[in-house]
Amino acid sequence: MLTEPSAPSAPGVAWFRPEAAAAPPHRVLEPSGDLAPGAEAVLTADEAQQALELMMLSRAYDERATALNRQGLFGGFAPATGQEACLVGSALALDPARDWIVPQYRELPALVRHGYPLERLAAFSLGKTDAAAVPEGVRVLPLQFSLAAQLPHAVGLAWGRALQGRDEVVLAYCGEGATSEGDFHEACNLAGVLALPVVFLVQDNGWAITTPRRLQTAALSLAVRAVGYGFRGVVVDGNDLLAVAQVARLAVEHARSGAGPVLVEARTYRLGLHNMTDDPRRYRPQAEVDEARRLDPIARVQRYLASTGAWDDGRAEAVHRRVSALVDEAIERARRMPGQRPGDVFDHVFAEPTANLAVQRRRALGQP
Repeated sequence: MLTEPSAPSAPGVAWFRPEAAAAPPHRVLEPSGDLAPGAEAVLTADEAQQALELMMLSRAYDERATALNRQGLFGGFAPATGQEACLVGSALALDPARDWIVPQYRELPALVRHGYPLERLAAFSLGKTDAAAVPEGVRVLPLQFSLAAQLPHAVGLAWGRALQGRDEVVLAYCGEGATSEGDFHEACNLAGVLALPVVFLVQDNGWAITTPRRLQTAALSLAVRAVGYGFRGVVVDGNDLLAVAQVARLAVEHARSGAGPVLVEARTYRLGLHNMTDDPRRYRPQAEVDEARRLDPIARVQRYLASTGAWDDGRAEAVHRRVSALVDEAIERARRMPGQRPGDVFDHVFAEPTANLAVQRRRALGQP
């Protein structure tokens, strides 16, 4: 990283100043729920309530699925607890009828908003991969557990649709850990060169499993990397639903106009587990977690709506009951879906099974 030299340099040399990348994240709502000075509400009360209900649905799913997992009744998954605002806020900017979401593995509320049925997401965690398939017409790519491997696919999807003359934007999610992968660089570089309609949404939740952000990069922001790829980058308070919605809307409009990609760094915090095998108490200081809970994105929206008269304890209880029932119903439907059979591992490998694959299948099933 170049720093300001202590002595005058040659005339005309423009030194990069790292402090320029340290601007505070864009914010509309203060943690108190009040509008930030000079900020305006970017969602109507109805829109904010619908978004809040989706955030609460995601939180209820995390709580129920985690409890069932601990009883041995549910498989693994990656909770979105604490990151609901950056997921829902960004998804609000998309048109599900024409735009695409390319997820990592922690984007449940965004996927549900885009049309992926909750019961199919639950079926995925139960190992029922056929039942969990993305329905026809839902513009979502499958969940991706190989870090950053979905990003080249997102760029390829955007490139292909652009070549077809389609007016579509691809929203690609990843975590800050993925930005340390080569796939991230390759995807951003190609997207910038071709000015593709991609929005890269980095959920900077502070931890790549057990690795803190400070041990991954010396950069003061991840969004500043966009400059090196020739497109725009912005940092937003990822716990602020309204701020994320505003930035995502501008980013999608920018990408759709043909002006090129946008890198959005949404600074948030993973309040829960990385996945069901994780114990964050072993590596995260409790004081850090306590401070993050003070910035809970759901509570922030609730306080904001309460200040406008659009939220109260009665509505909170009614929504909680409704989303809890939806979660229970979705998981129960997933349980009733058909599971996988041993021979299914050979399906969907080739459009037309090869002779060798057919032999392998018969041998695996003990058939002549």
